[in-house]
Order: sequence, then C-alpha cells, then structure tokens
Amino acid sequence: MEIPHYLTVQDAQSLLAQMNVHVNIRQLKRTAEMDGAGKRKLPWFVDPIEGRLMIEKSALLSAYFNRQHEAERG
Repeated sequence: MEIPHYLTVQDAQSLLAQMNVHVNIRQLKRTAEMDGAGKRKLPWFVDPIEGRLMIEKSALLSAYFNRQHEAERG
C-alpha cells in the first residue's frame, strides 16, 4: 500500500507550477469551497491537527490527468 503524501495549498501551488499550471493561492482555495450540494471541486480536507486545507498529491494529479484524458477523447 502506498503511503499518502498530503499537500498544503502552497505545496499544491508549487506542484502545479512544476507542471506549468500557474494558479494563485486564491484560485486553489476556491477549489476547496463547497458548492450548493456540499461538494468541493477538488478533494480538499481540513487537517484535524493543524486546521489547514490539505489534499492528497495523487488526487490532485489525477484530477488534472483525468481532465486531460477527457479532452483528448473529444
């Protein structure tokens, strides 16, 4: 089993920048806001110890790769 690698908002911003996806902190935080149905655009959660927004690295990458795959299929 793979050990999860959790990212803060700043870590996620750095990871995306390495992929040439440049977003600011505010844009990332907006993906964590809940919509009317109580769902987030990306699977962010609040760390129970530090109270900061966190996301699992592979979940963030999967979101981008899945969208790319959908776009390629047409």
